[in-house]
Amino acid sequence: MENSPLIDVYGADWCGDCIRAKAALNKFNVAFTWHNIESEEGAEQKAIDISGQKHIPVVTFSDGSFMVEPTATQIKEKLEELGQINL
Repeated sequence: MENSPLIDVYGADWCGDCIRAKAALNKFNVAFTWHNIESEEGAEQKAIDISGQKHIPVVTFSDGSFMVEPTATQIKEKLEELGQINL
């Protein structure tokens, strides 16, 4: 996806909020990079460094912003703000 925001999601496969965040991004057909904090070396610390806390998921956006435990609605609104989706 050319000109699409670079989105990173830090979380764990067992995390319900992480599953919902990934489902929302997939629903809106937005590419993202998944970072499993349990299997990817350094991913857990990176998520903590970004958010200042141990809550997941941490979702980062191309404008430098991030969200912790966002709802599908919050993700949708951010993607609209970035011009990634028009619903």
